[in-house]
Amino acid sequence: MEQALVQRAGINYRGISTGQLRGKNPLTTVANAGKMIAGFGQSRAILADFRPDVCLATGGYVCTPVVLACRQRGVPVLIYLPDAVPGSAIRWLSRLAQRVAVSFADAAPYFGGLAPQGKAVVTGYPVRADLVAAAQDRPSARRRLAEMLGRPLTGPNDAGLPLLLVWGGSQGARSINLATWAALPQILPHAQVVHVVGLRDWPLTETHVQEQVAAPDWRPEWTERYHPVDYLHEAMPYALAAADLTVARAGASILGEFPVAGLPSILAPLPYAGVNQLQNARILERNEAAVIVTDAQLAAQLGPAVTALLTDRERLLHMERAVRSLAQPDAARRIAHELERLAANQMQ
Repeated sequence: MEQALVQRAGINYRGISTGQLRGKNPLTTVANAGKMIAGFGQSRAILADFRPDVCLATGGYVCTPVVLACRQRGVPVLIYLPDAVPGSAIRWLSRLAQRVAVSFADAAPYFGGLAPQGKAVVTGYPVRADLVAAAQDRPSARRRLAEMLGRPLTGPNDAGLPLLLVWGGSQGARSINLATWAALPQILPHAQVVHVVGLRDWPLTETHVQEQVAAPDWRPEWTERYHPVDYLHEAMPYALAAADLTVARAGASILGEFPVAGLPSILAPLPYAGVNQLQNARILERNEAAVIVTDAQLAAQLGPAVTALLTDRERLLHMERAVRSLAQPDAARRIAHELERLAANQMQ
């Protein structure tokens, strides 16, 4: 997925072989170790050709061959940790790095504390410039989103209705999708809904929506308030900026994008072991900017949780102010400044 995103942005891309060394199958571990060795050789060749002054790595086993090659070549390394808690790969790679950029100071102790005593520097989570711009004017963002979707987001009977954004990543989130479809009769009396279903579950949309529309208590105007899409590319920043509330997973991006957009959230962290989404969600929850609904509770609690917030304007505004207080819109500039500093020190 990253390759497609990078190339879509017009940036030159070169891939390497790599593999995860942690796993239950020893044969897979041995095979991946071979890929890692091959990736190290490929990385050395790329570095010899590209001759970088500094390396920015975002962690994960994919970065290991590159960071090792940089270390061998004497290229300084800055690792960026987007999540609240580092995984095992970033903890190990941080030993080879000169600096580790973190989104929040809470993560600094994992890297010996803040620089210069430790390796951590607090930069915040970098967000797209178009989101920063769109977040300045929510009504304009909603109008732009409607243009990009090719459909109105405010009908003749819907003036003043808030906008709920539901999404679960590029592939979608099955449990969020199923809970949302089931809760539509509870939600649509109170909001417009933009539902990013994801590519995997998109074929299921028509069936589930038709089941709701066929119900005896379904009202005709609700159909115009529900806006399912398979995926949003360029329109996603406007969706984040336009929404009054969102339902989402708790990937690292929520720590940067939701504060900049001033977006209160209901978060359903991925329940799988080794994923840091629960810790990410708890940062926003502790700051009264989000409500956590576990994946197992989605079917029963999503509808009531959404309607409780949509019908409590005072609480929703409090959450909006709370999440905005965490915004660091200049995070990308801070990371760039740290990279320039490392490169300058290397040249001295």
